[in-house]
Amino acid sequence: MRIDVLSIFPEVVDAFASASILGRARNDGLLNLRFHDLRDATHDQHRSVDDSPFGGGAGMVMKPEPIFETVERVEPPRPLIYLTPTGRPFDQAMAARFASLEGFSLLCGRYEGVDERVRERLVDEEVSIGDFVLAGGELAAAVVLEAVGRLVPGVVGNRQSVDEESFSDGLLEYPHYTRPAEYRGWAVPDVLRSGDHDLVARWRRAQSLARTVESRPDLIDARGGLDDDERALLVEFGLAGRVGSE
Repeated sequence: MRIDVLSIFPEVVDAFASASILGRARNDGLLNLRFHDLRDATHDQHRSVDDSPFGGGAGMVMKPEPIFETVERVEPPRPLIYLTPTGRPFDQAMAARFASLEGFSLLCGRYEGVDERVRERLVDEEVSIGDFVLAGGELAAAVVLEAVGRLVPGVVGNRQSVDEESFSDGLLEYPHYTRPAEYRGWAVPDVLRSGDHDLVARWRRAQSLARTVESRPDLIDARGGLDDDERALLVEFGLAGRVGSE
């Protein structure tokens, strides 16, 4: 998969994507990540990428020329995704959709954003990683790269760990424990040491349901609420009281 990042600070995202699973994926040839400095497409001695907005107002706006010329020169893979607080919320389903593509590109904004002509004539999609404002899109690009990259086949060694993560089926992930079996008087639940794989699977499902109802009831609502089998599962493991009626 090829992913291009267009930014005035490409080294920031490149450094992040050179470590951990993304770095290994790049070394193994699973991810082809390319970073482009928008300042390379400027034509003045100051390498200016921004200017004051027409009509006045605070802040600066990224100029259209460096962005258009960079895209025309490097021909990054489409879709070209602009990272902006006004975009569609980024979630696991969107990450999976991007991971199914042969490639895509990320445009990192700065200042007050990009000239509207970039949004109208060049960008294919706009994405936000949350309802807050950052100084630029570089951290958002890093988030998208990791969320998408780890879904590319072969990037994560154990595919089951990806399939069972939070949001993979509309629920938050169940609790995890490891050795020692008891630490400072806190013991690992007996069910996880029972050797009964069916029981463990039911317990984990019940824990996912309970955790989601408690922390993200909006996800339960999006699934149409709990069905009778799920309610019975919560009762089986004594979790019905913890989550109330829903």
